Amino acid sequence: MGQYGVIEGGGTKFVLGIADAAGTISARHRIATTTPDEVLSAAIEWFRAQDLQPAAIGIASFGPLDLDRASPSWGHVTRTTKPHWNGADLAGPFIRAFDCPVGVETDVNGAALAESRWGAGKEHNSLLYLTVGTGIGGGFVSGGRLLAGLSHPEMGHIRVPRHRDDLGFAGVCSFHGDCLEGLASGPAIIARWGDSLSKLAQGEGESEAGAGAGIVAWYLGQAVCNFQAILEPARIVLGGGVMSTPGLLDKVRHYAREAGGGYFVGDPEQVVVAPGLDSDSGLLGALAVALATESA
Repeated sequence: MGQYGVIEGGGTKFVLGIADAAGTISARHRIATTTPDEVLSAAIEWFRAQDLQPAAIGIASFGPLDLDRASPSWGHVTRTTKPHWNGADLAGPFIRAFDCPVGVETDVNGAALAESRWGAGKEHNSLLYLTVGTGIGGGFVSGGRLLAGLSHPEMGHIRVPRHRDDLGFAGVCSFHGDCLEGLASGPAIIARWGDSLSKLAQGEGESEAGAGAGIVAWYLGQAVCNFQAILEPARIVLGGGVMSTPGLLDKVRHYAREAGGGYFVGDPEQVVVAPGLDSDSGLLGALAVALATESA
């Protein structure tokens, strides 16, 4: 069985792996995200040290990314707030080093593919993956294929109604202020309640932290209802660091049901779910990208 190089590119670390087509990851390695030259050179060096002769390499990375293969900047990071990474070529160094097919996707699109193929959506024809962490992003898979238009979706930048107890908060998105990402991401939580992901987890009743968890869940419930109306996915998978807050998923389901007003197709308890792959969703997402690239 062939081997594949898989790369999960994150804002704080790059995770490398070697996997087979069945989804078994046989080796892993982490590299701190510093500069593109340092990170990509170290990744190539590690793959060579493992004597990897890849059938293909898949990269699932933070973005934004140019994913148009007809573009001269395909496989590059575009405009990002991550220092040093504007215009970074993710694909080129691996193509030159290994002379094999290389695929590039956003990290959230990769996770959507992985959850659809091996995780929470493996018995269903459609899946939306929404990650809620430092930012908010989403990817939609239908019939094994990703949704794409002129570029990859930017689902974190949809507008949602304002919670009546949160009207004084301007939002943290540098582009839109109070879009979904500006209201419900990790930095938006910290801006209102301090370094309080743990506080949100412990919040109960009418405490400030408990109220904050309710506000975040309310916004995410609105978003879930909107995406369900537009796409009707069989599964909506909510991942990312914010969603590790105990009890938050149940709150989101409650508010999604409430926002749906009886028009939500399916039971939110069954449709809105946690990831099935846990910490492997990133590397398996990169594997899904590698497999798709090999067969293209």
